[in-house]
Amino acid sequence: MKRYQNILLLIAVVALAALPLWTAKRAPSGPEGSQAAQFSGTDDKAKDLAQNISPAYKPWAKPLMTQQGGEIGSLLFALQAALGAGFIGYYFGVSTTRARMRRETDTETRC
Repeated sequence: MKRYQNILLLIAVVALAALPLWTAKRAPSGPEGSQAAQFSGTDDKAKDLAQNISPAYKPWAKPLMTQQGGEIGSLLFALQAALGAGFIGYYFGVSTTRARMRRETDTETRC
């Protein structure tokens, strides 16, 4: 039963990650008729603002890799957040367990 429960939870997690990307509708066109970016972030908005302020602006650094779509950037950001949360949760779990084990050994040595 436990094995099937883990498999079902894994399927649910994958479905929760994939369904929003699959069912997302395209953003409406902008005022000039240009296609609005669906998964644009603050980096894109900052680049556009810098180009509006100074049209001669040229970036001084190039990206290490280019992405095919904006949803890949959102996915990588979510993956980074999930890994960070997992690391923090693991750290708190280990530190709590160590503190509990120290208390247990201290009470055993006193008796």
